[in-house]
Amino acid sequence: MAVTEEIRRRLDAAFDPHRLEVVDDSEAHRGHSGYREGGESHFNVLIRSSAFDGLSRVARHRAVHKALGDDLVGRIHALALDIGT
Repeated sequence: MAVTEEIRRRLDAAFDPHRLEVVDDSEAHRGHSGYREGGESHFNVLIRSSAFDGLSRVARHRAVHKALGDDLVGRIHALALDIGT
């Protein structure tokens, strides 16, 4: 399964978001550290879910990383997160 779809699947399962956008931004980083031919190394994620109500910014980021899991996070070079309720 593509990394983009795996990110989407895991975040959907963990947070039941009302808005989720996962963008593979790898091509914009061609020639930079961590770039891999074929992409799937740099991602922008926008997620909105009531599951984040009352959580601090750091707690939200930790929750997303936990939901993605070490196996998936280890395959991603850069992950920009925009997390809200």
